[in-house]
Amino acid sequence: MIQLELPYPPSINHYWRRVGHRIIISRGGRQFRQNVLVALTAMGIKPLAGRLAVEIEVYPPDARRRDIDNVQKALLDALQHAGVYNDDSQIVWLLTKKARIIRGGKVVVRITEKPS
Repeated sequence: MIQLELPYPPSINHYWRRVGHRIIISRGGRQFRQNVLVALTAMGIKPLAGRLAVEIEVYPPDARRRDIDNVQKALLDALQHAGVYNDDSQIVWLLTKKARIIRGGKVVVRITEKPS
């Protein structure tokens, strides 16, 4: 099992931006991906190759109303970009739960390989 504590991801509502006719990852989204990449590179995590179970604990930064599923896309894409797994289609089980509010917010991610 891999357990990671990562910064609070940007909402999917702020992850994508339209520039002309193109849709790109926003500056905040690119910064989040880079922060995850740096953190995971320092840990020396090797890519997981099999079917995966992912559990996410979301610690919001404040008491504003938030849709819990809005953090999943940016987080899962950043984990793929950082090389935790080859493709997020490997995820066959996904649990996301909201925890208590903490200053600055964070997410705790647990990833386990599932037998075929």
